[in-house]
This record gives sequence, C-alpha cells and structure tokens, in this order.
Amino acid sequence: MQDTLTVQSVTKVIGLESIDSTQNLAKELALSGEPEGTMVLSCSQTAGRGRYERSFDSGEGGVYFTLILRPQKPAACNASLSVRVGEAVAQTLTDMFGFKTKIKEPNDVLVWDNAARKWKKICGILIETSAGECADHWMLVGVGVNVNNRLPASLKDSAVSVKQLVGEEVLKEIFLEELLENFWREYACWLASVR
Repeated sequence: MQDTLTVQSVTKVIGLESIDSTQNLAKELALSGEPEGTMVLSCSQTAGRGRYERSFDSGEGGVYFTLILRPQKPAACNASLSVRVGEAVAQTLTDMFGFKTKIKEPNDVLVWDNAARKWKKICGILIETSAGECADHWMLVGVGVNVNNRLPASLKDSAVSVKQLVGEEVLKEIFLEELLENFWREYACWLASVR
C-alpha cells in the first residue's frame, strides 16, 4: 500500500509594501508562537540577506517571502530542504517559462541566459532554524526571486530576472501561486524523508 503525502498550504499572509527583511519579521513572529504556514510577503526589501549575512538586492517587482515552518526535526536537514526549495523554484520557472535551470547548492537557483551564453542567478534561498530541541522549534524558509525587478548594473554579469529573459513583465501573483504549490509538495516529500 502506498503512503499518501499530506500537502499543506499557506494559512496566513502578512503582506507588506516594504520591509528590511521578511526573514527578520518572520523570526520575531516564530519566536512569539506564530503557527506553521504563516508567510511574510513583501513587494521589496531594504536589507534583504542571504547566507553569511550577504546582501540580496530586493527591488520592487521581485517575489520575496519567508515561510514559518514547524517540522518535528527542524535542525536535522537544513541543506536537504534548501535543495528541495530550489527544486520547487526551478520547476516553476521551467513549467511557466521554459527556462533551463540548475541548482547551485546549497541555496541558489541559476537559469541559462541564452543571450549572454552563461548561467546566471535568479533566486536565492535562506533557511534558518531555532537552536536545540526547544518545544516551540521553528524553521524559516526565505525565498527571493528576480521576477520583474530591475537589477543593479553591478549584477549584470551574474544575475538576471524573468522579465529580462522573456522581454516583458509577467504576473508575479501567478508565479507565486505556482511556486507555493510546488514548494508544499516538495516540503511534504522532505518531511517524509526525514522522519
């Protein structure tokens, strides 16, 4: 008999025009007991960040969010969840736009820029977990995708947006909806694998 996976969904959205970092607010909310499935979503970030506190350019037009999760083993497999999140992003980009994608472990998604003949970063992922085995453990999944946002000239050779690749603005709401569907499926598979 086959096991069926329980696929969850976002239960609450905190939508903002701008914030320093969705990760910072999500962490405060997680510490105050906000339940799994809460999403902090912002149109832009003034201090978006990646691993090792590296800055992540987050101008208006991109998709920036952090999800609060509360798995039974939060700290066990950060890297494997990061790859699953990357796969969800890559799948969405391929399904919606036909992009050739690859995951640069542990936390970047790259797309092939045909005009430049090279791989460029389109998404960054940041996963943080509560330390130890506290009763109210949490896991934060932060995702930033370059969709319609303008990238600074300094990133021209290393990063790209969906808009640049397709030549026009796309509906980021539809992109986000597809991405979340793919993410929750990947998360269900990840939960089953770490039990």
